[in-house]
Amino acid sequence: MKKIVCAMLVMASITVAAQRDEMRGRENSMKDLTTEQIAILQTKKMTLSLDLNEEQQKKMKSLITNHVAARKAKMEAQKAKKESKERPTAEEKYAMQMERLDTKIAQKREIKALLTEAQYSKWEQMQRRKGKHRKGKRKEARRGER
Repeated sequence: MKKIVCAMLVMASITVAAQRDEMRGRENSMKDLTTEQIAILQTKKMTLSLDLNEEQQKKMKSLITNHVAARKAKMEAQKAKKESKERPTAEEKYAMQMERLDTKIAQKREIKALLTEAQYSKWEQMQRRKGKHRKGKRKEARRGER
């Protein structure tokens, strides 16, 4: 009986480890792409789901290119801060949150101006689903770290 239980535990741990590695592979898949490649992929995905016309595609691609470039620059700055092992102060954390939220508001306004009313409502639904999906992934990642 003990051997069966031990074998089941080993199988379960192997399965969990394999799933964790698979998740990491998905996360890193976009890191190797250039800003332009990411913008093209995201624009095509949006075109498929929102049925964008040619003009909307061009504007959306430039919008996404700018957002991805800004995000990559922020990530590099964060890596540099992390390597120096400086902890941000409470004021710096507040400023970073305010900047992040201001950026989100500006992006949302730009997208709203670009899309039709029906496309925008569908885009908002997609964002809500993505947010719920990310929250679930964060909970799983926290469980895996323990």
